Amino acid sequence: MSLTLSTSPAGGAAEEPPPVTAPLMTMGVEEEFLLVDRTSRAPVGRGPRVIEAAARTLGPFVQPEFFTAQVEVCTSPTSDTSALRADLAGLRAALVRAADDEGCLLLASGTPVIPPERPLTVTPEARYRRMAVDFASAVGACDQVVSGCHVHVGVSGHAEALRLANRMRPWLPTLQAVAANSPFDRGRDSGYASWRSVEHARWPTVGPAPVLDEAGYERVADTLVRSGAVLDRRMIYWFARPSEHVPTLEIRVADTNSDLDTVVLLAVLVRGLAATLREEPARGGPPPSLGYRALREAHRLAAVHGLAGDGLDLAAGRRVPSWELVRRLRERAAPGLAASGDLGRADELLGRLRERGGGADRQRAAHRRRGRLGDVVDSLARSTAAA
Repeated sequence: MSLTLSTSPAGGAAEEPPPVTAPLMTMGVEEEFLLVDRTSRAPVGRGPRVIEAAARTLGPFVQPEFFTAQVEVCTSPTSDTSALRADLAGLRAALVRAADDEGCLLLASGTPVIPPERPLTVTPEARYRRMAVDFASAVGACDQVVSGCHVHVGVSGHAEALRLANRMRPWLPTLQAVAANSPFDRGRDSGYASWRSVEHARWPTVGPAPVLDEAGYERVADTLVRSGAVLDRRMIYWFARPSEHVPTLEIRVADTNSDLDTVVLLAVLVRGLAATLREEPARGGPPPSLGYRALREAHRLAAVHGLAGDGLDLAAGRRVPSWELVRRLRERAAPGLAASGDLGRADELLGRLRERGGGADRQRAAHRRRGRLGDVVDSLARSTAAA
């Protein structure tokens, strides 16, 4: 893959960005997985038993998700990419073993390929139960399962997280396209590369984050909770948000991916971009001005096409190939990637992704071979376990 790229969002000439000299930022990943029956390949609510078994090894790093047909794992924060990859692989391996003991396959896909045979059950925790009642329209018929991958980067607090979120907004549609991995949903081809993006948007606050400073964030967050628009601050599901329980910026645009290389690539791109942009406020200048409709359209195109079509050049207001936007993202993040020693790794992983296609492309390729959705599930399960 050619990596002679422009750092300008519009593709024009741009000055070489200064090197990043600040200490390395830590990063961490949360992955949500689906449990499907080994025979029917349909989602099944065996999460509590799988979590109980996996917790003997993983402790608090394995957790329930909204439906009992899901499980979630989270890595420890680290500044070392190899350590992050090893942590992710170990978490997956423990979950695969626990799922196998319960007659399940562990699946990393943004949406279920095959529909559940009966309505799924909400995890019996008070908060999830209340969410299911108060936001019933988002839950639907208890079969609307979505699984995401969230990347955290360490920051000093809310103020720094918000400064970074404001500057990362133009690049998040491209990260979304890189991770698109949910073309099938409950027995049909959705026509999207990331149908999870559509289903998840049924929840309140899902979408691009507004441009806010710390005081503005406190006002907006308090208003959302007081008005009942969200149950609590943890339900502020903006694509980039300050975490309420750890000092991180959380990026929430990605489908969960069976291919571990894609997850590692996503993490290093997020960290590299954040490290590059972290020093810009000190040099002056406001965050980029973006129209909300244009930003939503950029995210819509990322959901529809993933890496296999066009995305939106937000500066020029025109469509360009998604891979052109990926190349620009890599160049924008290059100083941060170089500072962490990840530039060569990112180039290798991007080249591999371009050669093999994104997750949505691989799911559709598995289906084309024999026209069987079960083959898609099996391919995803093998890839998830291969880590």
